[in-house]
Amino acid sequence: MKPSPLISLHGGHSGEFCRHAKDRLEEIIQTYIKKGFKAVGITEHMPPVSDLFLYPDEIEQGLTARDLYRQFARYIREVNRLKSVYKSDIRIYTGFETETCSGYIPHVKRLIHEFKPDYIVGSVHHVDDICFDYSREEYDKAVQHCGSHEDLYLRYFDLQYDMIKALKPFVIGHFDLIRIHDEIYKQRLLFPSIQEKILRNLFLIKKLGLVMDYNLRPLSRGEKEPYLTPALLRTIKELGIPVVPGDDSHGKEQVGSHVARTIQTLETLGFDTHWPDPGDIPLN
Repeated sequence: MKPSPLISLHGGHSGEFCRHAKDRLEEIIQTYIKKGFKAVGITEHMPPVSDLFLYPDEIEQGLTARDLYRQFARYIREVNRLKSVYKSDIRIYTGFETETCSGYIPHVKRLIHEFKPDYIVGSVHHVDDICFDYSREEYDKAVQHCGSHEDLYLRYFDLQYDMIKALKPFVIGHFDLIRIHDEIYKQRLLFPSIQEKILRNLFLIKKLGLVMDYNLRPLSRGEKEPYLTPALLRTIKELGIPVVPGDDSHGKEQVGSHVARTIQTLETLGFDTHWPDPGDIPLN
C-alpha cells in the first residue's frame, strides 16, 4: 500500500514570529521539505486583543499588543512569500491559531478580513482570561477560580463550544488541552458531566464539517499521549470526523516529529487519510 503523504495542519511556529519558539520560518519550511512533507499549514498565534493578554516573556521584552500586530502582519507576508518560493516543493497553507479570551471574536474576524488566511486553527488557551496552559501555577489558579477541576473542564468545553459556533475554524486545535496539568485526566474525561460537554462539541464539529487536530506536541515533550486521548480518538472515529496530524512544532528540530508513525496509527484505526482541503470551508 502506498504510504499516505506527510502533512501537518497545526505547525510551523518559528522564533522569528513566536517568542517561545526557535529558528527562522524559512528554515522550518526547508526542514519540512527535507523530511518529505507535501503539505503544511503554518499557524502562528494571532496577536493579542490588548496588552492585557501579553505573555510574561513579551512583557519582559517591553512589547505591546500593537508591536505583536505588526509582527503578525510581517508573518503573513513572509508565509505568502515562502508559499511562492517553494510552490514546486511543498504546498504551504497560510493560517493562524486563535485565542479564546475577552474580545476575541471581533478581533479574529478583523484579522481574517484583513489578512485573508487560508484557514484558522480554533484553540482555547484561556478560561475566563486565565491562561491555564502557560504554567502549573496558572492552571492551579484557573482551578481555584472555577471551584474544582471538574468545573474547570466544564467551563473549558463551554468556551470551546462557543468558539466553534462563532468562528467555525477549519481545524479544532488540541481539543483536550485542558488536561495539560491534570494527573488523573483519563478518569476526569470520563465524568458524565464532562462527557456530555465533549459529545455536544463533537456533534457540532461533525455538523459543521470541521477537522480535528491530532496534536503531537506532548510527545515531543516526552509525554505518553498526544492531544487526543485514545478514548477520544475512538469516539471521533465512530462519529466520522476527520483527524489530521499537527506537529505543533516550535523550531526546526521538532518539525515533523512523530507524524509518520501517527499517520500509520490513524490508518490502522480506519481513519481516512485523504483529508479535506482547508479551502473547502469558507471563512467567516
